[in-house]
Amino acid sequence: MHFTYEQHLDDGVLEREFTLGEIPGILWTPASASASAPVPLILLGHPPLGLRKMYPRLVARAQHSAAQGVASATIELPGSGDRPRWPAAEQARADLHRAMEAGEPVSDEIVDALILPLVEKAVPEWQATLDALLPLPEIGGPVGYSGGVISIGIRLAVVEPRIVAAGFFAGSFVPRAMFQEARQVTIPLHVLLQWDDEGNDRQAALDLFDAFGSKEKSLYANMGGHTGVPQFAGDAAAQFFTRHLK
Repeated sequence: MHFTYEQHLDDGVLEREFTLGEIPGILWTPASASASAPVPLILLGHPPLGLRKMYPRLVARAQHSAAQGVASATIELPGSGDRPRWPAAEQARADLHRAMEAGEPVSDEIVDALILPLVEKAVPEWQATLDALLPLPEIGGPVGYSGGVISIGIRLAVVEPRIVAAGFFAGSFVPRAMFQEARQVTIPLHVLLQWDDEGNDRQAALDLFDAFGSKEKSLYANMGGHTGVPQFAGDAAAQFFTRHLK
């Protein structure tokens, strides 16, 4: 891991950009973090729109966590931002947009092509990021995962024992194969569902929640569309992570 740039934000949070091989990322640590007082870490997931576009939302989430004494980190997803183009992913996104614009059902084949290769590529990169971040003296763990493509979160929750709690946003397409993996998830979960999300199959989201094998799992449903998440929903998620990471 190589740190390429750093700055202190207004609230004292230290923001550091890094590269891990070809993977760009950002680490945010609260002012209280030090070798003598290491802090927990949340991995901030996001949709494959590029870190530059997602930065305002990511830094707001990171600052919210820092106020609770928790560090945050994120990485650029494969094929996004300034990373090398991924023609297969671009074709899958084009097929998705074409189906949605035509008012046609999004087929299982399109969802599988869009999500499953992304999971296969992204999850090992998140694990490599953990390998690089956890030895830092100011990062002590435990680790949580929050948001982003829910299928990536599901796979991480199954294969990565260092992640002890996860917050999922039920707002992305989920391949049928991931429902079986969801039954293997056992860590505490906080799942947010926007009830009127025009791009999300509400019943599929409810079925996925039912499939999770966790003994502790909470579903927070709010009225409104995909981008209408109320402020207090973020507060509830922060309380969840404070409970399990602090």
